[in-house]
Amino acid sequence: MQAKPVADDSGAGRSEECPPIHATIRVVVPADKSTEAIGILLPILEQTRLEPGCVTCRLYRDLSDENAILLEQEWVCESDLQRHLRSRRFHTVLLVVEMASEPPEIRFDMVPRAKGIDVIERLRG
Repeated sequence: MQAKPVADDSGAGRSEECPPIHATIRVVVPADKSTEAIGILLPILEQTRLEPGCVTCRLYRDLSDENAILLEQEWVCESDLQRHLRSRRFHTVLLVVEMASEPPEIRFDMVPRAKGIDVIERLRG
């Protein structure tokens, strides 16, 4: 069965059967492992961005807790994310997750439709 494109508010075509996936992994590592964890993750960011289906891949450090690291990714659809999760590159991410000093927060959210500044302009206009 072939997917039908669905127009979202941005006008871009999306597949009904393949909504984009927003993936986040938040890890708090021991203070003495923070630099090491970032050093492990930084080199794989650009490589991940080049994977088929990767829309974005970013790494953040929490300003209120410098030992908290957030890896954020967006994937065109679930099959792209699944391929990434089976990759050697993601195995490297799991090594950092194993360094966590508390349970990690891992989320995979399907995003059928996203809105941006137009919502603020409409509500405040």
